[in-house]
Amino acid sequence: MVAQLRKKERGVALLAVLLGIALMTLVVMDFAMTSGLGFVSAANQANEMRAGYLARSGINVGLGLLAADARTKAQAQASTPVEALTDAWATPFPPIPLEGGTVTLSIVDEARKININSMVQNNVPQPLAIQRVQRLFTVLDVNVQLVQGIVDWITPNSGAGPGGTGDFYMGLKPPYQPRFSAMPTIADLQMVEGFNEAIFNRVSPFLTVMPEPGVNANTASPQVLAALEPQLMEDEKLVQEIVEARTIRPFTNTTDIMNLPDLGETLSQALSKDNVAVRSTFFTVTGTGTFAGSRKIITATFHREANGIGTMAAWHED
Repeated sequence: MVAQLRKKERGVALLAVLLGIALMTLVVMDFAMTSGLGFVSAANQANEMRAGYLARSGINVGLGLLAADARTKAQAQASTPVEALTDAWATPFPPIPLEGGTVTLSIVDEARKININSMVQNNVPQPLAIQRVQRLFTVLDVNVQLVQGIVDWITPNSGAGPGGTGDFYMGLKPPYQPRFSAMPTIADLQMVEGFNEAIFNRVSPFLTVMPEPGVNANTASPQVLAALEPQLMEDEKLVQEIVEARTIRPFTNTTDIMNLPDLGETLSQALSKDNVAVRSTFFTVTGTGTFAGSRKIITATFHREANGIGTMAAWHED
């Protein structure tokens, strides 16, 4: 009897030891896994931080290029300095290896786009500006009906009462109120009724919220040029004439555009009323930094002063 009890005790002790070893193994494995994941997480965070600094360096390089461009034009004592696609800042830049990572940089002027806030001025919708955006959407093969949603979004107190525009947005999950004022950033478009990521990505490169005095004919895309007037949208050759003329020699003033032989007096006068310009004052610099598989994209818009110094108007990080 005593021998049997001792055998049972030894069996229980052995099971306890095995259970203890198993638990210790699990604890060690969990600790090792947690430590490994923590190390990987810390390394990823460090790589993301390095990528962010590389992206910021791209922004600084862009500001330097814009400042140098302004100084060069000032030293040349140009009576009417202009911005064109032949400028150094507009030249595509190859990736730049830096500190074990890579920096890419691009600069675009906001005057090459159509100011979406121009559709409402002094709280009143502007038919000509609205038609311009509608033509752009037509050229881009985007539903023109979406333009009215933008107008409602930026018009103060537009549909703010019962049954108005605000009710639609307050019925969403989560609900939110329309801006009912000028868009501070083009990202606002993503919240307007009918817009999704695909449509936003389609139209946003051609639209701006920056208060440029007019569309720069030296840098505007053919799509934007075609949207300026019905005749340009209907006749692709007229748009091509503008593009070819500025390629040979950038327009130095708006009369250069008006004097193109095939445009005609009526179209020239219409373009003049559309505030076509040859200058740009707002520029968007995009810096992308990559390091060990991590990537950071910073998009910053600056107003370039006469002395070349850039004043930040918008900043966004991805």
